[in-house]
Amino acid sequence: MPKVLRITNSDSGIYILEIKINRDFTVSTKTFENFTFKKGFYYYVGSAQKNLKSRIQRHLKKEKIIHWHIDHITTIRESEITSVYVFRSKKKDFECELVQTLTRKGILKYSAKNFGNSDCNICDSHLLYSNKRIPYNQFSRLYQSIVRFNPSSNEISWE
Repeated sequence: MPKVLRITNSDSGIYILEIKINRDFTVSTKTFENFTFKKGFYYYVGSAQKNLKSRIQRHLKKEKIIHWHIDHITTIRESEITSVYVFRSKKKDFECELVQTLTRKGILKYSAKNFGNSDCNICDSHLLYSNKRIPYNQFSRLYQSIVRFNPSSNEISWE
């Protein structure tokens, strides 16, 4: 029986959304209107210093008001959030540290400059890319505290 990840709104932390895209696409925002995103796997690194539960649940919804850059991707028909990686109780500065480590080690590469990092002056982007899915063990080798769940399973309990 899989371990159940329990997330409450009193939790804070850093998360990675693993998003599978089945075709090349563009987004309807002025900043990226002439940019073509390639099909493949996108890894969006975000943070919630409160209300972690609500933040992740919002990302999982297809129907929502576009608020953040990532909403332009998570709302398109061809996108599917296949995994969510969670680092509970990690502070905001870990978000950029994580992005820097994943790109420096060559695990992922930057996708679109200035995507999802408007509150950051360190990273080129918080949206990373790979043409193939990155195995969980590549993340867990670097970070033993990482927890992964599949949004379409019973591996998560919203408390």
